[in-house]
Amino acid sequence: MNIPVALQLYTLREETEKDFIGTLEKVAAIGYQGVEFAGYGGLSASELKACLDRLGLKAAGSHVSMDQLTSNLDEVIAFNKAIGNAYIICPWAEFETKEDYINTAKKFNEIGQRCNENGLIFCYHNHDHEFDVVDGNYGLDILYGESAENLVKAEIDTYWVQYAGVDPVGYIKQYRGRCPLIHLKDMEAGEKKDYAEIGNGVMDIKAIVDAAKENGAKWLVVEQDECKRQPLESVTISFENLKKML
Repeated sequence: MNIPVALQLYTLREETEKDFIGTLEKVAAIGYQGVEFAGYGGLSASELKACLDRLGLKAAGSHVSMDQLTSNLDEVIAFNKAIGNAYIICPWAEFETKEDYINTAKKFNEIGQRCNENGLIFCYHNHDHEFDVVDGNYGLDILYGESAENLVKAEIDTYWVQYAGVDPVGYIKQYRGRCPLIHLKDMEAGEKKDYAEIGNGVMDIKAIVDAAKENGAKWLVVEQDECKRQPLESVTISFENLKKML
């Protein structure tokens, strides 16, 4: 695999709550090259960095709430620099009007500028609600159009793009060079569009990965919000299927 593959640890949130370091050990044993954080298990930066180094894992990103980004950004930046993580990601924001997107873009520019000054990269992670049409445009396009390309990057969650009825491959191409992180998930057939392990659903994962490669992605990040199997089994299946696919 030409692009390294990480796991978003939110998928294993129940496991990390019980044993954070033990779960990282299992993720490394599966073969993942990195992890994307959704919390740090109460570890200090030095403890977490030592654990990552011991396991040969890289920090591929950190999901950080908007509240932390606006009220505690200096500490967020310092912690992530200390663990060797380059990507700070806002995982969720709420929008109702065009002005909400414009105002959030301004906040994101400020956050992105602070990250940039410290050698870090700021990204936004989409769901499906940003594909509501606002004044003739997808909300997410307004957000990226109103923010500076060098300060606010995209972590495209391809499952949610497809869930919203938009082509993930085309959307990655639309933001060529602005998508360092690509979230890979799969989707079961049927109206419910349940989450599936990579390769066990209907999404064209190979085409998505090819688009990621061609358009400058630095990490592929596997995530499965809900698992019908044991989550560790699901993330193992996803990794093995992805290896075969590539």
